[in-house]
Amino acid sequence: MTTSLSAAQPLIRLKDVFLNLASLAGEVNVLNGIDLAVAAGETLGIVGPSGSGKSTLLMVMAGLERASAGAVVVGGHDLGALDEDQLARIRRTEIGIVFQSFHLIPTMTALENVAVPLELAGAADAFDRAEAELVAVGLGHRLGHAPGQLSGGEQQRVALARAFVARPRLLLADEPTGNLDGATGRAVIDLLFELHRRHATTLVLVSHDPALAARCQRVVRVEDGRIAPETMA
Repeated sequence: MTTSLSAAQPLIRLKDVFLNLASLAGEVNVLNGIDLAVAAGETLGIVGPSGSGKSTLLMVMAGLERASAGAVVVGGHDLGALDEDQLARIRRTEIGIVFQSFHLIPTMTALENVAVPLELAGAADAFDRAEAELVAVGLGHRLGHAPGQLSGGEQQRVALARAFVARPRLLLADEPTGNLDGATGRAVIDLLFELHRRHATTLVLVSHDPALAARCQRVVRVEDGRIAPETMA
């Protein structure tokens, strides 16, 4: 189901969201009654200890994990009411995702990796737009290089270009500096926030580093699958 999104409505609305996953030890309650709203254009940091459910919460927002109960509405789309093809279409056009491990296709060049979501969406100018996005992240000289020929920082820049190339309304970043050294990680985060400002994209950032999360306008802490009382950054 898709509803109209007025200026007064949040871009993301989670209402009493639970997620239970099967394990060898039995069912695990990963999310336990999450209520959260994120305004359009807002930057939200999510912190919490390892295993608290913060990355899983991001996956629920992306429609990569389906809530066991509760409502997940993103950009006016009730994700629980959509099939896998519909969810994939929304991720291609409205949601950009950046992971810790880059998730680039190793047999494709940087240009081809960035063009993939546009090609899947049927864009005739996919490669022109992909090239422009790579130039924007400082990799205009690396268009024909495969991921294995790029440094970790360069690979994450390619991932950022791919995430932003379709001009999504929402960018989800899960520990985007987790595999980078300190200086490289800071440069990537600076670029992430610059792209957010340039494109007026809503940004949700999961990080184990409270100082990094504090760069966001608002920070929430996840503990045992629940959101602790919020603090302002």
